[in-house]
Amino acid sequence: MKINAIDLFCGIGGLTYGVQQAGINVVAGFDFEESCRFAYEKNNNAQFIHKNIKELKDDELLSYYPDDTEIKVLIGCAPCQPFSAYSHRYKESESKKEKMDLLDYFGIQVKLVKPDIVSMENVPQLQHEEIFAKFVQLLKDEGYEVDYKIAFAPAYGIPQNRKRLLLLASKLGEIHFEEELSESDYPTVRDAISKLPELKAGEIDPNDPLHRARKLSGLNLERIKSSKQGGTWRDWDESLLPNCYRKKSGSSFSSVYGRLDWDKPSSTITTQFPGYGNGRFGHPEQNRALSLREGAILQSFPKDYQFIEENKKYAINKVAMQIGNAVPPKLGEVIGKSILKHLESEV
Repeated sequence: MKINAIDLFCGIGGLTYGVQQAGINVVAGFDFEESCRFAYEKNNNAQFIHKNIKELKDDELLSYYPDDTEIKVLIGCAPCQPFSAYSHRYKESESKKEKMDLLDYFGIQVKLVKPDIVSMENVPQLQHEEIFAKFVQLLKDEGYEVDYKIAFAPAYGIPQNRKRLLLLASKLGEIHFEEELSESDYPTVRDAISKLPELKAGEIDPNDPLHRARKLSGLNLERIKSSKQGGTWRDWDESLLPNCYRKKSGSSFSSVYGRLDWDKPSSTITTQFPGYGNGRFGHPEQNRALSLREGAILQSFPKDYQFIEENKKYAINKVAMQIGNAVPPKLGEVIGKSILKHLESEV
């Protein structure tokens, strides 16, 4: 079968990479962030289209599917900040509010393209939102069988405690996800990053510019030296505590300033993972926060995935944002394998 996919909101290509690894051809990825182009096209056999999905013409997506396509697949992850746990706790910015209707635009493209298979990935909180119920109903009205679940990343081979909403829909019949790993087979931080070269805070690996750790202040260096593997700031001497943690109101922030545990999956890799004080992002043994490469590997990107052009300066926070916002490639692989297994039984 000639199976071709298009990836909406493709970013740096995590979903595309995983789907391609499963064996499905992705012809193009669309995203409004031009800065994602290099990583997307360098690591994937697909074209990057710099465009806002809201500005697509009615027949535009269809023109990218090759004429001999037998099975059309449409995949994507609409920017999820408006529906994240963080946004539910704190006041949303105007830019986040503007993104809340992007799933509706995904639905518009489903109606226009009429793909055989649709897949979507997003934050778990989205399942409780009216916009998600509306999207599922649209799929059913268009003749799709729909399956969705909250996936726990380690159960699909990703070494971090991340939960994501996954959806599959097919016009060909019932569709379901690949079986999960048993808990004894969950990958750990040790499995993922223990063999990388040692780094000090502020250093860059001469053989890999992405294996780079942020500098630490003298105070934070003392704090991480006092931190235990899998521990928190509660392990420190009181003299090292920030004022906010000396108060009762600060007791709930137990996961910040923590070291990862070698023999467990990591905490969720957010866009802030290179910062020691931004979560449990301290290296299990070395006195520093995670490097960019370590964060990418914990997101299940391969060790040779290229995020920056050779010999080009880059901002740590910019690349960290791209990595933290990416769909873990192994989730993309699960989606791709689930689609192929479905097609084997239905076509």
